[in-house]
Amino acid sequence: MAKPVDRVCLCWQRRGREKIDRQAIAVAMSVAMASPQPLLLRHLAKVAITFGIFLLLSPVSITSADDDISHHGSAPKSPSCDNTLRLVKVKIWVDGAESSVLGGLTARFGGSLPTEAKDGARFPAVFTNPSNCCSNSSSKLSGFIALSIRGDCDFMTKAEFAESGGAAGLLVINDGEELLEMSCREDHVSNITIPIVMISKSGGGAIEKFMTSSKKVELLLYSPNRPIVDFSVVFLWLMAVGTIVCASLWSEFTGSKKNDERYNELSPKESSNAGTVQDDAEDEVVDISAKSAIVFVISASTFLVLLYLFMSSWFVWLLIVLFCIGGIEGMHSCIVALILRKWRNSGDKKVNLPLLGEISVLSIVVLLFCLVFSIVWAAKRKESYSWVGQDILGVCLMITILQLARLPNIKVATVLLCCAFIYDIFWVFLSPLIFHDSVMIAVARGDNSGGESIPMLLRVPRTFDPWGGYDMIGFGDILFPGLLVSFAFRYDKANKKGVLNGYFLWLTIGYGFGLFFTYLGLYLMDGHGQPALLYLVPCTLGNYLYFRFAVILGAARRELKHLWNYGEESSQSKENAAEA
Repeated sequence: MAKPVDRVCLCWQRRGREKIDRQAIAVAMSVAMASPQPLLLRHLAKVAITFGIFLLLSPVSITSADDDISHHGSAPKSPSCDNTLRLVKVKIWVDGAESSVLGGLTARFGGSLPTEAKDGARFPAVFTNPSNCCSNSSSKLSGFIALSIRGDCDFMTKAEFAESGGAAGLLVINDGEELLEMSCREDHVSNITIPIVMISKSGGGAIEKFMTSSKKVELLLYSPNRPIVDFSVVFLWLMAVGTIVCASLWSEFTGSKKNDERYNELSPKESSNAGTVQDDAEDEVVDISAKSAIVFVISASTFLVLLYLFMSSWFVWLLIVLFCIGGIEGMHSCIVALILRKWRNSGDKKVNLPLLGEISVLSIVVLLFCLVFSIVWAAKRKESYSWVGQDILGVCLMITILQLARLPNIKVATVLLCCAFIYDIFWVFLSPLIFHDSVMIAVARGDNSGGESIPMLLRVPRTFDPWGGYDMIGFGDILFPGLLVSFAFRYDKANKKGVLNGYFLWLTIGYGFGLFFTYLGLYLMDGHGQPALLYLVPCTLGNYLYFRFAVILGAARRELKHLWNYGEESSQSKENAAEA
């Protein structure tokens, strides 16, 4: 009977392990699953692998949550039409009382705005007549901030008519919720001196609602500076690197020396039972094959396009449900493993349940806790503090996936990461040539998702940014390099390498630098979403198709051939022995 993981579109190749790896797996898995467990719960681990594949198919680019700006790289530019795009705060007063603050975006042309609210001036607001501001306005604009709807003529024409009428500024109300880059006409020199700002459709509707109630509405425009580095970036960097390190060392941390001693001192009868547990544990661990990488690119691209074309609130809800299922399994495995490491006998008490069979009380209690935790997160996912629960579920899930899915050698790592490298760059930078939009960034933003956001991200709020929002990193940006770093740790351990003459430390440092370069690129690109694997793969696997750390270091030590085909010889000999 085919196992659940065999029905996944990616092709996985099971391989044998050397004794030292099998022993570690047996101990770690028996601890994590509170062995013995019923078959149903053991197969939940495979559900985590399957869901992990869905995560690998999800957007993996770092982006900024609330910077919903549409860029047009082909927009005409000139020395008078090359202003830096800046986010704008629009403070509203209604009948003299401060009401609310809207967000906006400056144009490529026009005057500048103060960076502090105290340096700005309040002006009454008025709608132009006609409302599109494509001709001289019959309503008085002098000393007012004019409001115009988008459309019927270009942005410069609107600005020229508003300035000629004496307006102190122009707010262009978009026909959607995004903030569009407003640029000049081709081969045109801009002489506009008033500030031009675009606001969203809902923002314009809020101002119009106040004005139609015969209330006096006053506006103040200013554009505060953003910090070069926010604390959230540092915290996110620590979380990403820490997740990979924890996943690599997890079996060492949860498998205590006492458990290893007990494993070695088993009687022949107990040895037989232990072998069964060991085989079950080994069956839960899968090695990714080289063919999987090719299938991945096709599957991932198909899934991403489907998300882009059919994105809706129900589609995102489906992903949220899958995320909760995977998060429950990951959190359950991590908590049980940590508890049993401290109190080894706490999983001995068991009960018989219908359908489930014999199961430990500890596992039931932890499972219920994880279930409640994920339900509360899903119910409160739009609250300001929901990022904490999302990150906890995500980190636990990724640690579990990296225990179950493994790279057998550098050859497979090369194929997988190079394919992911091309996939990431194409869907961020090259997809606009086909779809007229960056598919990866559009999906990550949650366009047409009804206000819902995809949960397969670690995110941290920008603490010191006046605009708020979140810095985030996709699970794939951690899982892909994490597979390579985890392999390096297992290789170092199996070959008795020290910290400095091994590969684990240097690949971890490489990942940290790659993540740093990713955020540097994000800053230099004015917050435009970046394909993180563009920086992470060269810093871990190598410089594009050549290795910088793994291969150059391995070649220097004359270990490249061993790294390249590691595990294949032992696997082949075991298969021959089994056939004999």
